[in-house]
Amino acid sequence: MISTLERRYILFLLFAVSVFNYIDRTILSILQIPIKAELHLSDAQLGALTGLAFAIFYAVLGVPLGRLADHMKRKYLIAGALTVWSGMTAMTGLANSFASLVGFRIGVAAGEAGSIPASHSMISDLYPQNARATAISIFGLSLPVGMLIGYLSAGWLATEFGWRKSFAVAGIAGLILVPIILLTMKEPRRGRFDPVSAVGEKPPPFKEALGILWSKKAFRYLVMAGSFHAYAWYTVNAWNAPFYNRVHGMSLGDVSNYLALINGVCSALGMFGGAWLADHFGKKDPRGRARVVAVALFILVPIALAQYLVDSALMSQILGGLSQMMMLVYYGPIVALCHSLMPPKMRGLTSAVLALILSLIGAGLGPWVTGILSDIFTAHLGAHSNALGFALCTAVLGSLVSAVLFWRASNLMPLEMLRDEPAEPVELQQE
Repeated sequence: MISTLERRYILFLLFAVSVFNYIDRTILSILQIPIKAELHLSDAQLGALTGLAFAIFYAVLGVPLGRLADHMKRKYLIAGALTVWSGMTAMTGLANSFASLVGFRIGVAAGEAGSIPASHSMISDLYPQNARATAISIFGLSLPVGMLIGYLSAGWLATEFGWRKSFAVAGIAGLILVPIILLTMKEPRRGRFDPVSAVGEKPPPFKEALGILWSKKAFRYLVMAGSFHAYAWYTVNAWNAPFYNRVHGMSLGDVSNYLALINGVCSALGMFGGAWLADHFGKKDPRGRARVVAVALFILVPIALAQYLVDSALMSQILGGLSQMMMLVYYGPIVALCHSLMPPKMRGLTSAVLALILSLIGAGLGPWVTGILSDIFTAHLGAHSNALGFALCTAVLGSLVSAVLFWRASNLMPLEMLRDEPAEPVELQQE
């Protein structure tokens, strides 16, 4: 039995680990400026380094590592993953070529790929269905917090110590958490708040597990919905800085501060508020969680389109804050919804498959395709046009498709989610 205090402590540790995950991702987006100057890299190389190269290895390696999370003690996998990506981050400062940078970046991707599925799986064994979206969103607040710290600290570290020592500082800081996890984190029993009929002796074989995933039509809709929205989210986060610099003439320092604000504050409000609303409306009607996300995305699209089309820089920034808030509403609910469809010993794999598809389509294709469209629009409209803004608008439309798919998924949730008496009384899990 894990007490309420122990449960909160485990969630806090998982949150702290994930904060370093996003710090280590974010600092590269700022440090690429001095890296490019010293190593004489092209924009194409930087794009591959920050986008597709990372996304491919992160997504593909997540599946076997997610599967591993269903077979072994998850705290050991999380500690090992943190060791790998923090060590590779620290070693990035030793890079002397594009090839070595890619190698270290693959190491970071490999480590981070093992952390999220194991963390999601553990959280679903700490909280019942009626509280999972909120719990996962609290864990997910590591994203805006990590990005906030990453944006604010990277510039200062680079100025004070240079880009090489900046990577060393970030990596070593993450390694401090490893012994704390190993010595103090308890491992919750799998399926403790799930239907008795869903708690099996061992995970199903890989092929059978994939068949179970595919058999759930709601899961297929959720994955498609998440993919279209991830395409928009990854794209705007990759191109917001160049957009405000080129179109509205903001300096790099002002852009960094603005992005730190909207990613650190607005994203956090949207993520937690969306999850709370999803759990609130999902208590009596299982369709409510997905419908909260659908409504948020329907609201998001016109706001985001206006953000990239208005002439006023101030109005664009205000709309950008509202847009970022709506964009992260989906984070907690989509994981909680997917986990509510699957047996407890398949949840590592479930999160890994979800991350695989969202990462490949979102991080892999979104920024790249939008860059191609921006070049095409620039060739037709001119270098001083809002070509990048128009390209970003095309990406935002992915969230409109996503809203429709979330609504379709909501209609299937009552039919396909796990429903039975829990293996452990739910009231013991409530705060």
